[in-house]
Amino acid sequence: MTDAYFSMRDIVKQYRMGDEVQTVLKYVNLDLEEGEFLSILGPSGSGKSTMMNIIGCLDTPTSGDYILRGRKIGEQDQHRLAQIRCHEIGFIFQSFQLLQRMDAMKNVELPLIYAGVPARQRERRAREMLERVGLHDKLHHFPNQLSGGQQQRVAIARALAGNPTMLLADEPTGALDQETGRQVLSLFREINREGRTVIMITHDMNIASFARRIVHILDGVLREGGERA
Repeated sequence: MTDAYFSMRDIVKQYRMGDEVQTVLKYVNLDLEEGEFLSILGPSGSGKSTMMNIIGCLDTPTSGDYILRGRKIGEQDQHRLAQIRCHEIGFIFQSFQLLQRMDAMKNVELPLIYAGVPARQRERRAREMLERVGLHDKLHHFPNQLSGGQQQRVAIARALAGNPTMLLADEPTGALDQETGRQVLSLFREINREGRTVIMITHDMNIASFARRIVHILDGVLREGGERA
């Protein structure tokens, strides 16, 4: 699709281990339209984390093309890749990746500091995003004063702060209990309904089923898994 939000064309990713070459991704092809909610489902060692790193411009394929919003990522230099990560992609991780010495506001402001946003604007945006995820009364709490679900909401607010076009979530409920995980997934649905692209990496079919579309990856081979009604 020429008008896809992103396209992956015959993506191969290999790593050299001594004299051996390990092929982690095998001719992956995928098109994604802007505003989709996609789950990439696969067991440990299937290649899904490698695929996530390529989608998030944290790694580049050995061969093949990854095109994001009309740009061939393999042709971008490190400075441009950093700009794309900063402005296009919001990352959410299983382990939250919050800085323990910063309160919720400061954690959410962090990517805006890297983006050069003025202090007053940063503070306003951080407050808005924390209120957006239901933490209006936790603005100055530190991570160790928050539950796991609240920490993940801070991480989501941080990912949203730069107004990215895509949220990329790696096992986002892996450290949460079932009910808290469902609340976080419902928040992803709400964010997606507002028009933002959401991509979720998971090994759990129950989690994947929250997305509108599922693709399966196994031993580096990707196949479509269908869409929810």
